[in-house]
Amino acid sequence: MSFETIEGGDAVPSELVGSAVQRREDPHLITGDAEYTDDLQYQGEVHLALLGSQYGHARVNSIDTSAAEAMDGVLATVTWEDVEASDAPGYMRVDNPAGSEESDTDTGATAPDHPLLVDEKVTYQGQPVAAVVAEDRYVAHDAVGAVDVDYDRLDAVTDPVEALEEGAPQIHDIAEGNVAFDWDTGDEAAAEEALESADNVVEFDLEINRVSPTAMEPRTAVAQYRASDDELFVEMSTQNPHQVQADLSKTLGLPDHRIRVRPPDVGGGFGAKLFPYTGHLLAGWCAMELERPVKWVAPRTEDFQTMVHARHHLVSARAAVDDDGTLRGFHADTTVPVGGILAPGGSGVPTNLGVMANGQYDVPGAYVHTTGVFTNTAPTSAYRGAGRPEATYFIERLVDTVARELDMDPAEFRRKNFIDPEDFPFESGLGRTYDSGDYEKTLDRAMEMVDYEGFRERQAEAREEGRYLGLGLSCYVEACGAAPGMFETGDVHVRPSGTVVVRIGTAEIGTGHKTAYTQIVANTLGVPFEDVEILEGDTAEVSEGGGTAGSRAVPVGGGALRESSGKVLEKAREIAGHRLEVSEADLEFEDGEFSVTGAPSRSITIQEVAEVAYEGADELPDGMEPGLEATTYFDPSNYTFPFGTHIAIVEVDPDSGEIAFERYVAVDDVGTQINPKIVEGQIHGGVAQGVGQALYEEAVYDDNGNLLTGSLQDYAMPKAMYIPEMEWDSTVTESPVNPLGAKGVGEAGAIGAPPAVVNAVVDAIAPLGVRTLDTPLFPEKVWRAIDEAD
Repeated sequence: MSFETIEGGDAVPSELVGSAVQRREDPHLITGDAEYTDDLQYQGEVHLALLGSQYGHARVNSIDTSAAEAMDGVLATVTWEDVEASDAPGYMRVDNPAGSEESDTDTGATAPDHPLLVDEKVTYQGQPVAAVVAEDRYVAHDAVGAVDVDYDRLDAVTDPVEALEEGAPQIHDIAEGNVAFDWDTGDEAAAEEALESADNVVEFDLEINRVSPTAMEPRTAVAQYRASDDELFVEMSTQNPHQVQADLSKTLGLPDHRIRVRPPDVGGGFGAKLFPYTGHLLAGWCAMELERPVKWVAPRTEDFQTMVHARHHLVSARAAVDDDGTLRGFHADTTVPVGGILAPGGSGVPTNLGVMANGQYDVPGAYVHTTGVFTNTAPTSAYRGAGRPEATYFIERLVDTVARELDMDPAEFRRKNFIDPEDFPFESGLGRTYDSGDYEKTLDRAMEMVDYEGFRERQAEAREEGRYLGLGLSCYVEACGAAPGMFETGDVHVRPSGTVVVRIGTAEIGTGHKTAYTQIVANTLGVPFEDVEILEGDTAEVSEGGGTAGSRAVPVGGGALRESSGKVLEKAREIAGHRLEVSEADLEFEDGEFSVTGAPSRSITIQEVAEVAYEGADELPDGMEPGLEATTYFDPSNYTFPFGTHIAIVEVDPDSGEIAFERYVAVDDVGTQINPKIVEGQIHGGVAQGVGQALYEEAVYDDNGNLLTGSLQDYAMPKAMYIPEMEWDSTVTESPVNPLGAKGVGEAGAIGAPPAVVNAVVDAIAPLGVRTLDTPLFPEKVWRAIDEAD
């Protein structure tokens, strides 16, 4: 599928939604005008550097900062004692399972206190122990090295299964046996009954690899404090500025209305920048103490050690399936390392595997039990998809394995077990009610694009020649948007000139919000594309907001703007009817102009209506206030549930384990597409991350809690040459839970790609006796699996 990209001003307003309008953001980003947090420079600016623990588990006996304090250019050293002695509470927010954008699940988790700097004990390598503020960034980092910490090193445990064993090192006194939470969903009795009565029980174990979110821009912040007004201004790379404002208030003890948070350009968020870290909050504390601008920029190695990791699950499952391919149920147990602390989302994100484990399938007896375990590793939390990639990986690897055990075609097995389109809204039995779907459409289109039957014939011929081709299917469904209570604000203000100012509580992180929001508002009001200004992310401009996470921007933020634009339009219709001296029912509206039915020459443009709206009450209908503006707090009734089918075709060299892509096809249904070119771009970016997880990326610790993949020399990010060329198409099934019918697309590619790639590799080498593989599929791992199967 291809689209002709057009300039916004070239589109008729009524045709803007659904048009491949050129992104408004791009000229700014590609001409060198982008301004990231580290580009900001202020007079008197000083620099903050953090000292992270060299150990994964240790007790801190003492901290000697005297050598650092004596260095030229050092302004201050900071330990927990200093923070504790100040007026600030000093504690960071920990997991709030029922109040996160990433999950509405209440796990009853144990969440130990999390001070800004370590008070007594470190629980993961890199955890901030002390800090230095200096006139120069390099002096600050040199001085950090001069801080002397006396540690009493403790035994560490990094494997979550070992952490649960009797005699394992106890990480937190309040979490007996290192259990952070113990949670389940589904009907265990129904699952057990299905296992007892089914024709076949297939056992299946898998491990999903730990990955490190690696944005182009590391974590950064610049904090300024004005003592005369008791006001703090923090500019930082974040995807949730209003939550950061709340966190700064809680940690520093400053009322939130005296705190302004503004994200400049953000070089990638991916979920890992949803909440502030020590450096962000401590920069604010130091700015208040020193009354000078304080900048913190995390080095890449610091990001690897202390920014959240993601994805890691150890799953053991039994599936109940009849001889005819009917999937009757499954019982799954998954163990999840939450890290040394329970970060925000630390328990909610892992439960998404449970609530979405059914995938696209009608499974009457489904049950998932999840155990969250403290380990001496970096905390885990949200990363693009936040639990939905794990859920899809689990169910798509499971159904492929079951189909292979039954010697049944994997596409037909999926088709047989799909939820029927007439059954929507569909209660999954695991805690979600899917809004709408037609899963066969994307499967059929993807199979058509790859010529599925033709490939199977070609695959058989290749095997005769000693070549091993494989095709992997991934039929995903995910939960996007937001649950009830996770509203978004959207304000649409038409100025007297007829230009429009939009304020929205999400945050732009490079995904095209400004373009899509403009399309929504301009389309509704019939104003020129260029006449709409979008203000987003700055807490001084927008009073409330939920940030950007869970592909919520268009379904929830866009929904708020569509509702507000509709309210503005209705008021404008009243004014137009009054001005034209006709009933509102006698007015037609098209491309920004109200006209009288049957007498089109009697008309008034929305710009003329705006001018009238500000001329005073005498020019308006009786009782109407001047102005033309509306605000909506849009609270959706449910999540949205986009879906799709991804197919990877690979060739595997059994002598080396090397994997080569032949094709990658994605067919996605994300509901109404505001801008199909942006949708396609989001799929491409997500697939690249999914391929990275499947083949290249893994965060690895040794037994002592040392991160072995702490730099880009050790952690393999996929390069452009390693990403397959993608062929994309789509279907459209509108969501009934927002006025746009949109479902969200930001995470789809990262969800669909990993199981498609792994299923393709296993399909290729199954004749060699390989039944399963765990990610990442390094060539050596593939080669060893083949060698051991022989």
